[in-house]
Amino acid sequence: MAKSADGGADGAPDHGEWYDLLNPWGPDNDFSLGLVMAAGSVLDVGCGTGTLLHRAREAGHTGRLCGIDPSGPMLARARRRTDLGIAWVSGDAESLGAHGLGGFDLVVMTGHAFQCLTTDEALRGALAAVRGALREGGRFVFETRNPLVRPWERWTPDRAVEVTHPDGRTVRVAHEVRLPVEGDLVRFSETFSGPGPAGPQVRQAALRFLGAEALARFLAGAGLAVAERYGDWERGPLTPASPEIITVARRGPGSDRPGA
Repeated sequence: MAKSADGGADGAPDHGEWYDLLNPWGPDNDFSLGLVMAAGSVLDVGCGTGTLLHRAREAGHTGRLCGIDPSGPMLARARRRTDLGIAWVSGDAESLGAHGLGGFDLVVMTGHAFQCLTTDEALRGALAAVRGALREGGRFVFETRNPLVRPWERWTPDRAVEVTHPDGRTVRVAHEVRLPVEGDLVRFSETFSGPGPAGPQVRQAALRFLGAEALARFLAGAGLAVAERYGDWERGPLTPASPEIITVARRGPGSDRPGA
């Protein structure tokens, strides 16, 4: 449901090692892969272990591919395939300009990573950076969970997920929402129980749930216009009952400064 903490210190499990097992390839990845294969140059913001870009290269993408993520363990796993010619950068969405990342046909932000931008300041900074990383006419594609269906009500300890590593080790991940939920911010705990002497690892996290109109306003403020919007990974229309708000935004003409 949300990206795990890094782990790995003081006997804690390395969450990067488990990420792909906890988040197996699915319809959302197929949707994103189709977009990546159709674009000449792609930037994956919050690339995690690099699975999407690895798949694209292996499927025959010959253009410029770049992934950026703030997690050291995630990037370490992404960099294992050095033969694929993919650039991996340590940083977050707001640091794109500082790394000189620009001129992309497509910027993607998958895995509901967009919802980790929990303040207006962080959201505006990230969107401005994404716009700066796109060429004129380039697209920014991301998804958020639809707040109208209140998915956090299903994030309960009794719905914990267990996965087993090929070497036989097993981990269990459980979530518990801090109630009451007020406004558009959902705070929750994630408990990662697995091998190692450190015992269960608990982190506190928050995700922001913005509706379609609020998302459109933030995008417009950054000089990005909504071009397409879907409610599921089969490109169905967005309805009040849709599980997702999948947004395809386009950068219009003008300078790199929003509103200029």
